Amino acid sequence: MALRGNLRDFSITQLLNLVNLAHKTGTLIVEGPGETAHVSFLDGKLAYAQIGQEDGRLANILYKNKKLTANQYALIQRRAANFTDKELGLLLVNAGYFTQEDILDNLQQYFTDIVHRLFTWVEGLFHFDSFAPPPADRINVRLSLENLIIDGSRALREWEQLQDEIPSLEMALKFAERPGANLRNVHLSVEEWRVVSFVNPKNSMQQIANAVKMNDLEIRRTVYGLLQAGLVEIIRPEGVPVPPPVRVFPTENKDEQKSLVNRLIKGILRL
Repeated sequence: MALRGNLRDFSITQLLNLVNLAHKTGTLIVEGPGETAHVSFLDGKLAYAQIGQEDGRLANILYKNKKLTANQYALIQRRAANFTDKELGLLLVNAGYFTQEDILDNLQQYFTDIVHRLFTWVEGLFHFDSFAPPPADRINVRLSLENLIIDGSRALREWEQLQDEIPSLEMALKFAERPGANLRNVHLSVEEWRVVSFVNPKNSMQQIANAVKMNDLEIRRTVYGLLQAGLVEIIRPEGVPVPPPVRVFPTENKDEQKSLVNRLIKGILRL
């Protein structure tokens, strides 16, 4: 029977456990909120992962991990644009720029991050294609799923907490009104500084995430750190009207409300 279904009924944790225990080979395709992920396995071990339209080629991964300078990356783009990842990896190893372990470590971290992001997907369709092995032109890894499942479960708990703290990315941020607060004396990460540069009551958190190229988990994690440090506050974006209050009763008249409640109580007692 084909393995397919909905993430509402079968979670990523359950899927990975099944792949691990059954030593499956093939590709899991997950159609999530706005993008599709492809995760490939060899004998129950993670081999490759790709999500959406992200550039998952080796050169881009090394550049994003600051293993290549901008000039080196541009040179590879010009001279090795038609190389497969396997050909490029062999070239970089033979030239002495990286060891084989360096390249595998960077790929493993990239693939792991993709799988961790899948743990935050609670909606979407999936199917497992046993006839779709990992792509032959990409460098495959052999990563055990046990630790991935444990780490992913932690990531899911973190995601749930972040959603409680920051329910909507359509809200905006403003700097907290703290006398004497000076951002120059605060030690922020690179990601936090990038977000801080866009803090403005006119910018929603979703707009900031798009500008700094962060996914939902990354922007919530970064904003949560700024909130905990007391540097920002969540506000409604400027120009966005306040939604009308939800009417609990169909009437504003207090006597009519009281009469309605009494009728409801009597109706319940007659049940």
